[in-house]
Amino acid sequence: MLKVLVKKQIGEVFKGYFYNAKKNEMRPKWAVALWFLFFIVLMVGVLGGMFAFLADSLCGGLVKVGMDWLYFLLMSGIGIALGAFGSVFNTFSGLYLSKDNDLLLSMPIPTRTIVASRLLNVYLLGTMYVATVMLPTCIVYWMNAGITGTRVVCGIALFLVISILVLLLSCLLGWGVAKLSLKLKNKSFVTVLVSLVFIGGYYFVYFRAMDVIRDIVEHATVYGEKIKGASYGLYKFGCIGAGDVVATVVACLVSLVLLAGIWYVLSSSFIKIATANGSTGKVHYVAKSVREKSVFSALLAKEFGRFTASANYMLNCGLGVLLIPICGVLLLAKGARFVDAMKVIFPERPEAAAILIIAALCTLTSMIDTAVPSVSLEGKSIWIPQSLPVEPKVVLRVKVLVQILLSVIPMLFSSICAVIVLKAEIAVSVLVVAVPLVYAVYTAFYNIMIGVKMPLLNWTNEMAPIKQSGAILTAMLSGWVESVALFFLYMWKGYKLGAPVYLTICLVLLAGISVALFRWVDTKGAKEFAQL
Repeated sequence: MLKVLVKKQIGEVFKGYFYNAKKNEMRPKWAVALWFLFFIVLMVGVLGGMFAFLADSLCGGLVKVGMDWLYFLLMSGIGIALGAFGSVFNTFSGLYLSKDNDLLLSMPIPTRTIVASRLLNVYLLGTMYVATVMLPTCIVYWMNAGITGTRVVCGIALFLVISILVLLLSCLLGWGVAKLSLKLKNKSFVTVLVSLVFIGGYYFVYFRAMDVIRDIVEHATVYGEKIKGASYGLYKFGCIGAGDVVATVVACLVSLVLLAGIWYVLSSSFIKIATANGSTGKVHYVAKSVREKSVFSALLAKEFGRFTASANYMLNCGLGVLLIPICGVLLLAKGARFVDAMKVIFPERPEAAAILIIAALCTLTSMIDTAVPSVSLEGKSIWIPQSLPVEPKVVLRVKVLVQILLSVIPMLFSSICAVIVLKAEIAVSVLVVAVPLVYAVYTAFYNIMIGVKMPLLNWTNEMAPIKQSGAILTAMLSGWVESVALFFLYMWKGYKLGAPVYLTICLVLLAGISVALFRWVDTKGAKEFAQL
């Protein structure tokens, strides 16, 4: 039974490799093989290659100065962090708040078997992430320091110890996330916030990594002595990979104790955790009058409700809402240096900085594409808006307005920041504000046209129309190409016209196309939507 449950758990993790959510059918064997080949390339080639490069950058210098233990301590820390955070959300949903808890508990399956299958699933996933760091770490070390039987055995032991530590951290972090999710009313915003913090932290660490590595290698002795003095346990932990037999034995014994503790705590409290539904406060009915909404307002509220209720929708189709104002703040902080640098690099094109800022804002606008999947997200329930006593063009207008509001408001802020930084003539300043705003309107109408022309209604997972459809790819690529073209056309020939004339031409073209697309939405687009 344990084997069956573990197979089920792993199958759920890799469900997308076997099942096509777009077509609601199983993938053919060749497609499954390609998906797993892609996974292997990603984990072994990309992640493994990245950490192999990092290990190679650290190992040579540290081994030469006798700091083998510091090399293993640094790489082990990276492995623990990657393994814990890589599997924490699987722990949260697969171990504590799995949707099939009630079903499994109602079957004649011992609770310890269910717990064991869940723990094995979490352990295997965490170990997979750990392996992408620790296998290159050990191989690079053996190539630099030489291979001995003791080093190989101790390296394998270090890998196993770290995998158990990752299991412990994953269970603790997953428990925290599960507890938090039970107490929150709107989980979508929390999911978005946590994801953004994780992404921001990742890129901060990534761009700072080489500076940190260089500093550690240059001052390895100083850092090593500080660690020895402040935390002798960390020093001995790093010695495991370097072949310290005593440290290895102690670490293995401690790991076994931790593993037994995890098993005892979960097996004794699993039923309580699995059946928890969160605290719910008493609701007292209070009679109050409700203002009647117009049809347009009701539909607008419905579309915004769908957007804010889905973390996937917000993250994949509304990331620009956050990035655009961040760009404005960065312009206020660093924009003056950027403008001066552009004047030095392109002395014959004095307004190149203004054009590049506009192109950048337009690029970020293309990351707000809520109108594209808004039609497909109706799914099999699309008959509901089609059967309402509302003209189809009104439904499409509402979907367009949602994207316009999400993009125009932050764009106005960033455009004003750009004007403050550029200190250009009045005509250019007005156009710096006007062109991105009109581009945002144009993008919204263009995206709804793509959404109507390329609908994906037969889906079982909302990620299919939000992230995996050809319509989304078309919209994003079009936006990027248009933004890049706006800058390069100016640098090629447009500068001869002058920035005011060039931007005015762009403004008129965008406004004209927007009007044409608006007419299409009200006529042909409405008819096509009614026939979907």
